Amino acid sequence: MPVRHATAVWEGKLRDGTGTFKAGTGAFAGNYSFASRFEEGTGTNPEELIAAAHAACFSMALSGGLEKAGTPATRIETRAACTVAKVGDGFKITTMELVVRGKVPGLDQARFQKAAEDAKNGCPVSGALKGNVEFKLDARLE
Repeated sequence: MPVRHATAVWEGKLRDGTGTFKAGTGAFAGNYSFASRFEEGTGTNPEELIAAAHAACFSMALSGGLEKAGTPATRIETRAACTVAKVGDGFKITTMELVVRGKVPGLDQARFQKAAEDAKNGCPVSGALKGNVEFKLDARLE
């Protein structure tokens, strides 16, 4: 299996420094700062990147599970919200909320919910976060 890479550079002190990151493929890059991470400043942050990774991974896992069950989806859209909070003397990712909407011909809500739960428990990004982050899931057919 391939190994994926990314690079990040931070310059300066924590509160007034700035950072940049870039995916190894060059497909995306961005700026980040203390303000973009812990306040409402411009730029991105690691939690937004984790949310994007989780939404993408979960969507693929759900699509694969539905296809394997004989009910392929025509569309899966997932929004992920990653919450970082002050815990003790530091910060911690506390919650990942997944909101998924799917178009799956011939599937009822109960079976879609079960497939979404299975995807939440089985996708690799969920596995990396499991046991350390609370998961919330809102899965509905359109």
